[in-house]
Amino acid sequence: MYSKEEAQRLKREFWVAFAEKYPRKWILYDTKIKDFSFKFYVDNKKAQVLIDIEMRDGEKRVAYFEKLESLKAILEEDYIKNLVFEKNHTLESGKTICRIWVELNSVSVSNRNYWDEIFDFFNAKMDALEGFYLEFDDFIKDV
Repeated sequence: MYSKEEAQRLKREFWVAFAEKYPRKWILYDTKIKDFSFKFYVDNKKAQVLIDIEMRDGEKRVAYFEKLESLKAILEEDYIKNLVFEKNHTLESGKTICRIWVELNSVSVSNRNYWDEIFDFFNAKMDALEGFYLEFDDFIKDV
């Protein structure tokens, strides 16, 4: 078990190593849609590539989610398989968002032996999601 400081240091090393292996600028928060972002997540059980739709206005949030959901067949056939679409995802804070994600299970940020597998997963899945977004952003933004 790591101390809090050791765990933070290890996570920093993880993200630096990822940036060194795949040195590129990701879209992440720069979608030109407020509260619509791409995210990487990793812990000691899984790694995820996510799209979070976090608008406070529930109707607007669901409208963006439904736009993406309407493209699900194209997204899964041409870009990325095994996506999970969750219209009402509750964060630890209690906030409800819409979330779309793909997951790699049985990996750990604390075990360096998994890092290359996680890095490759992050790169492949985020690259696919960004490619999809860049292809369909005009349609998605038209809410």
